Amino acid sequence: MSDIINGLGRTSAYGALGLVLLILGIVLVDVLTPGKLPKQIWEERNRNAALFLSSALLGIGGIVFTSIWTTYDDFGKGLASTAAFGVLGLILMAVAFLVLDLATPGKLGAIVVDPQPHPAVWVSSACNLAVAAIVAASIA
Repeated sequence: MSDIINGLGRTSAYGALGLVLLILGIVLVDVLTPGKLPKQIWEERNRNAALFLSSALLGIGGIVFTSIWTTYDDFGKGLASTAAFGVLGLILMAVAFLVLDLATPGKLGAIVVDPQPHPAVWVSSACNLAVAAIVAASIA
C-alpha cells in the first residue's frame, strides 16, 4: 500500500511540474506573438495560432515525458532534471523561433497569428517539434 501512496505522490509532483511547464509554454508563445493568444484561439478561432501553440505544447509534453521515463532513481534529482530539461526546451524553442524569424521574410510572430492560413505556421510548428525531439533525444 505504501508503494501506491508513494507512486501517487510522485505522479502528483511530476504532473504539477508538467502543468507548470505547459503553462510556461503558453506564456512563451503569447510573448512571441502579437495580441492575446487566448482571445485569438478561443474567441477568434485562429487556426494558425492554435496549430503553433499545439506544437509547442506537444513538444514540451514530449520533453517532460522523456525526462520522466528516463528519470533518475533519486526522486528529487529526477524532478529537478525534468524541470531543467523542460525549461531548456522552452528556451531553445524560443531561440529557434527568433532565428527562423530572422531567416525568413516578414514578421513570423504576426504570420503565426494571422487569421489567413499560412504555410509558415506549419514550418514554425515543425521547428517546435524538431527542437523538442532533439532535447528529448539528448535526455535518453
